[in-house]
Amino acid sequence: MASLKRSFDGDPFAANISSKVYVRSTKSGKVQKIVREVYLRQDIPCSSRLCHGCLNTAPKDAAGQAIHFVLSDAPAGTSVFPQGHYLVPDTNALLNAMDLFEQSSAFYDVIILQIVLEELRNRSLPLYNRLIGLTKSEDKRFYVFFNEFRLETHVARLDGESVNDRNDRAVRKAVAWYAQHLARTKARKIPAVVMLSNDRDNLRKARDEGLHACSLTEYVKQLKDGDRLLDLIPETEDRDAAKDKRPGEQNLYPEYFTMSKMMTGVKSGLLHQGIFNVSPYNYLEGSIRVPAFPKALLVLGRENINRAVDGDLVVVEVLPKDQWKEPSSQVIEEEAVTKNENPDAEGNEGFVSEKERKALQEDVKRTQSKTTEGHAQPTAKIVGVVKRNWRQYVGHIDQSSVSQSGQQGRKQDSVFVIPMDKKIPKIRLRTRQVAELLGKRILVTIDAWDRGSRHPSGHFVRSLGELETKAAETEALLLEYDVQYRPFPKTVLDCLPKEGHDWKVPASIEDPGWKDREDLRDLLICSIDPIGCQDIDDALHSRPLPNGNIEVGVHIADVSHFVKPNNAMDNEASIRGTTVYLVDKRIDMLPMLLGTDLCSLKPYVERYAFSVLWEMTPDADIVGARFTKSVIKSREAFSYEQAQLRVDDGSQQDDLTRSIRTLLALSRKLRQKRMDAGALSLSSPEVKVQMESETSDPIDVKTKEHLDTMSLVEEFMLLANTSVAAKIYDAFPQTAILRRHAAPPKTNFDELSNQLKVKKGLELSVESSKALADSLDACVDNSDPFFNTLVRIMATRCMMSAEYFCSGTQAYPEFRHYGLASEIYTHFTSPIRRYADLVAHRQLAAAIDYEAVHPSVRSRGRLEAVCKNINVRHRNAQLAGRASIAYYVGQALRGKATEEDGFVMKIFSNGFVVLVPRFGIESLIRLRDLADTEPQATYDAESYTLKTTGSREVTVELFQKVRVRVTDQKDETTGKRGVKMELV
Repeated sequence: MASLKRSFDGDPFAANISSKVYVRSTKSGKVQKIVREVYLRQDIPCSSRLCHGCLNTAPKDAAGQAIHFVLSDAPAGTSVFPQGHYLVPDTNALLNAMDLFEQSSAFYDVIILQIVLEELRNRSLPLYNRLIGLTKSEDKRFYVFFNEFRLETHVARLDGESVNDRNDRAVRKAVAWYAQHLARTKARKIPAVVMLSNDRDNLRKARDEGLHACSLTEYVKQLKDGDRLLDLIPETEDRDAAKDKRPGEQNLYPEYFTMSKMMTGVKSGLLHQGIFNVSPYNYLEGSIRVPAFPKALLVLGRENINRAVDGDLVVVEVLPKDQWKEPSSQVIEEEAVTKNENPDAEGNEGFVSEKERKALQEDVKRTQSKTTEGHAQPTAKIVGVVKRNWRQYVGHIDQSSVSQSGQQGRKQDSVFVIPMDKKIPKIRLRTRQVAELLGKRILVTIDAWDRGSRHPSGHFVRSLGELETKAAETEALLLEYDVQYRPFPKTVLDCLPKEGHDWKVPASIEDPGWKDREDLRDLLICSIDPIGCQDIDDALHSRPLPNGNIEVGVHIADVSHFVKPNNAMDNEASIRGTTVYLVDKRIDMLPMLLGTDLCSLKPYVERYAFSVLWEMTPDADIVGARFTKSVIKSREAFSYEQAQLRVDDGSQQDDLTRSIRTLLALSRKLRQKRMDAGALSLSSPEVKVQMESETSDPIDVKTKEHLDTMSLVEEFMLLANTSVAAKIYDAFPQTAILRRHAAPPKTNFDELSNQLKVKKGLELSVESSKALADSLDACVDNSDPFFNTLVRIMATRCMMSAEYFCSGTQAYPEFRHYGLASEIYTHFTSPIRRYADLVAHRQLAAAIDYEAVHPSVRSRGRLEAVCKNINVRHRNAQLAGRASIAYYVGQALRGKATEEDGFVMKIFSNGFVVLVPRFGIESLIRLRDLADTEPQATYDAESYTLKTTGSREVTVELFQKVRVRVTDQKDETTGKRGVKMELV
């Protein structure tokens, strides 16, 4: 085949064509030359409302309308640019200070160059998404200018020029073009075009070329609100300057390996890569799970942790065997050890403070005082960070780090911020607002952690309000667990049915909405949910069949009818991933109109559903299953309690009650079959906070009671999920969205197994889920019925987390759900509140030929990204829910003192952890809490016993039942009000 070559000689537009040539190798090893041509245009508008020239030549949309111009014809001025100005930030400015650009008091009329947007996307996807949000905001007036396609601003890379230098030159050329272009408008006040950058070299070159250019600090100082906004600028600029001033400053931490050295080491097996986890009880201890070792590698001490933060992806080197240690038996809290540190003397103090050295020595003494051959764990040091897990952190300013001058004037002062999350180190902050921010919940971000600084440095983002106010604490909790709580944007609400709450299932069966739907409105269907549930996802029915078998149906809200793939509502739901339930509010995945009305299977109204129908024998053996889209009409919405009362009331003999009794009988048989197959019955402390109806203040805490009707719903939901999983996997073996629960490594149970053996003479068998289930059943203490629940709670913590995955990424044996003892599993039954279920609905609809397969449901790459996100969101939602309960339990106990039974779950050499089932909370009781003068203690790690002498004599043993006084207390470290326990 001959290739045609364009002749440029007679082409009048030849100068408008730029070509990019690059070479790549193919899979077969051949070298391929690729030429990309870019057509350069002159009709890409500047988007300033001052410019009539661009208005006349700008491309029209499909309706023939001129596109909307973004930049104001009267932009705001500053002290240096009183005539008004447009901003052009480079990538560096956006990477360092996105918080600044999001402020409502400044940073309007901003030109985002295409080259900057693309570079930002390659460097940081979260920041790119935040910038896209700003470009869509009508208030902020951010305009994306396609400088790469405009003839006058296109820049070709020169020989020997780096990509970075070429991009900087492109930014300067765009700024110069904008200035010349606006000068031609002959406007009365021509705005200055100001380049923003933190790159000194780029700033110098821009000024040499006669352009307006400022660093972030220089620019912010020109603004009215400058003093406050200066706190939002990362310390990098100041630090660069400081580094020049202090060449002799000692480095406290070892230097990180280069990326190539780390990757080579990992490949050869000399180094190992994994996620760094900090111990919740000791900030100087962390662990990393790596494939080469059955147990997690231990990382002890500040130097070995080497500036890693909880959640970072790190590379470690295993230390020689004679340096292996056992996990610390001490509680070491950063706040207690590093109190009264001077934030201005970061590099000058000793690297490991006296208190830290003392705390670590105590541990070493204990380690050497007995034979530890069998207990030492592989120990490692961190040699580099592959990917930082830094995010925005909620915290408050440490009062003890504030100088006298800082409390009075507007002088910039260094202070420490103590994050709410105890696993995160103190963050050094430079701010001019110390006096205003004391006693407030604030949001900060980490900018850097240099070798010469004991603590990371960061900058202030915003204040959330006074500590302990409900609004500030709730927002703090949502931010801490990255819950998307902003109101749904207009683009999402525009996807809702225009009829709003008046929408109804079409009356005529000929309507397209009825296409391929079964009419199940005559079935006796009901829903059973927690009290006050509004987003009703599921409903059930059963009826006898002529052959003596039973038809059972699970009907799930047909959310995929309303939420179409890849529209704004679907994209928003995929980002949120799940609905988050807090004690006092619900943060929905979908707008309320759908969640609590049009999709919700409310009683007495017709609703679209996706139904799974089985034929079962009276022994709960499945004869057959089928799936269909349907229309249903629920007869009743029961709470678990109402349904239980109805089933237990022998005088109720109506058809609906009899069908619930049939479902209950079948559910017990299904449960027994699962247990026989090795399903686990695990436990977690669950409580419900009762609220005062008018003020929404917490008044009491109740332990959740388990009812048979809860098991009834659970069993049929599990059955529906399993049936759907098999169906969608059969249809889409590479892209089915499934849920797996990996078998935990046997070493996870070593500690619990040894504890049960030593303290109770019980064996814990972990060969299989069946063996574990049987041995958990045998863990009983006749003198204490709660002991079995306690062991199940502790066993749950030894488990792996269940996760969503795309079927093509795992081998079939890895699909197994260990906890449910199921070969294959998915989530299908809660599409109103979980995005995974919505995807499963779409796949099932395609599998039964109800609708064509949408590309998004078939793209493995997209589904893998969806799974990754919803796994994180699901975990965060659980943690946020628990944190909300803990906060409200503290509020419910405010000003009260109550004595309760507790159980010792963990013992350290200087304290012990007690679980109080009545409140579903656990708390640390330190030795110093036992008496005014801290008693002496001897800790026997072999027998899990702590004996104190001196000011108070007690003996505390693992699993022991203790009596504790429970009061509320504000945690000075985190600023959170929680529960304080004292041993009675």
